[in-house]
Amino acid sequence: MAVLIRDAAEADVSGILAITNDVIATSTAIYTESPATLEDRRTWLKGRQDLGYPVIVAADETGAVAGFASFGDFRAWPGYRYSVEHSVHVRADRRGQGIGSRLVSALLPRAAALGKHVIIAGIDAANAPSIRMHERLGFERVAQFREVGRKFGRWLDLAFLQRMIDAPGARRA
Repeated sequence: MAVLIRDAAEADVSGILAITNDVIATSTAIYTESPATLEDRRTWLKGRQDLGYPVIVAADETGAVAGFASFGDFRAWPGYRYSVEHSVHVRADRRGQGIGSRLVSALLPRAAALGKHVIIAGIDAANAPSIRMHERLGFERVAQFREVGRKFGRWLDLAFLQRMIDAPGARRA
C-alpha cells in the first residue's frame, strides 16, 4: 500500500492522537503512561508550526494517518540552536513497511533548510527496530543513559543517536 508524505493539517490531529495513544499504551517509545488528549495534540501541532518546525504525516490511500514525524528544539539554550530532536511514530498495522524511514528521510531536508547542523533521536534502548532503522539512515549511536526513565513498573535506558545535517565542523555565525 502506498503512502503520501505531506505536511500535517488540523484534520490529521485525530489520527496523530490515535497513534500517539496506542504507542503510549503499548510500548516504551514514549515515556509516559497518561494518554494524550485531542487538545494536547492540537496545541502540540500549532506550537511546532508557530516555531516554523515541520509536522509531517504519511497518509494512506484513504487519507488516514499511517504515521507522523516532527522535530523541535533539542534544548532551550541558544548554543543548541543548530540542533533539533525528532520523533517518528507509525500506526501499529503499518510498521515494518518503510514508512518510518520515509518520514525521517523527509525531515532531513527540512532541517537543512532551517540551517540545522545535527538531528538527534532519543530512543528507548530496548527498541532495536527503531535503532536499526535510524542507523540505516546514517544516524550514529552516541550515548546511552541507564535507568533514566520509568514505565510499566521498570527502569528504562535511553539511547541517543545523531546524524549530521551538513558537514561535520561546518562554520556557523
